Amino acid sequence: MTQQDIPFLKMNGLGNQFIVLDARKHEFQLSVATLQAIANKQTGIGFDQLIVLETSKIADIFMRIYNADGSQVNACGNASRCIGALLMQELNTQETSIETNDGKKHVRFEAPKNGIQQVTVNMGQARFDWQEIPLSEEFADTSGIELEVGPFGSPILHTPSVMNIGNPHVIFWADKHPDEYGLKNFGPMIENHPLFPERANVSVAQVLPNDKIILRTWERGVGITEACGTAACAGAVCAHRRGYTGRKVMISVPAGDISIEWTQANNVLMTGDWMLDFEDILPAELFLLKDQTTTPFGDR
Repeated sequence: MTQQDIPFLKMNGLGNQFIVLDARKHEFQLSVATLQAIANKQTGIGFDQLIVLETSKIADIFMRIYNADGSQVNACGNASRCIGALLMQELNTQETSIETNDGKKHVRFEAPKNGIQQVTVNMGQARFDWQEIPLSEEFADTSGIELEVGPFGSPILHTPSVMNIGNPHVIFWADKHPDEYGLKNFGPMIENHPLFPERANVSVAQVLPNDKIILRTWERGVGITEACGTAACAGAVCAHRRGYTGRKVMISVPAGDISIEWTQANNVLMTGDWMLDFEDILPAELFLLKDQTTTPFGDR
């Protein structure tokens, strides 16, 4: 196959930036070098996640998710809303399903809010067992584990909640605005802490009155993000587990607010807007970049 230029979409969900490639229409291979070149915000296009759309036997589409460092992840809530909206427009329907490495997600259109179409995605089941998160050692109660940030004996943050909702998450609870804690400084350390064998997304959360939470997230393989859908889900669920909020919570991230509901049946529903920023072409030479970890696209 002679590599050709490949069309792409640039999308975002609350500032969480995505490049979308449609493998149902075009053949290509991706290497880590290619992904990192596209992700570079100075010399490339820039993204938090790159999404590859494939055919699925159990859903309307399969969504493969790559982080900016080239690693694959199992779930992305904001991307699910964006891809769900695209697919519902393509199929001219109000509901659709997306297969991910974390299982099948159901997506539906909601009524517009402030003139912007809203989309709800069922992110599936929240998981709390230490082996499912996973953690490298056993904790009986994962609503608050022994982990500290700051000087020994006088930590600035401690006893975070941990859970998995497609990705492993650590939520530190703060008395002040999350921006005051220097997440960009300690985020990489917690992400790569030996306690998390698959690394972890790291968030700082401040609970406000009336079931509202301010959240800031360091995303594994990405860094500080404007928004992380699975982190918003984790923040809402863990807040309720600790008795801070009800089951329906408004999460405030730098780019806006997103609604999370944790149902009695242990389904986590996320509702928010989505945006198609622009369409363009990725040049063929990008897909010719090779490295030691090159794998053919579509290798499930």
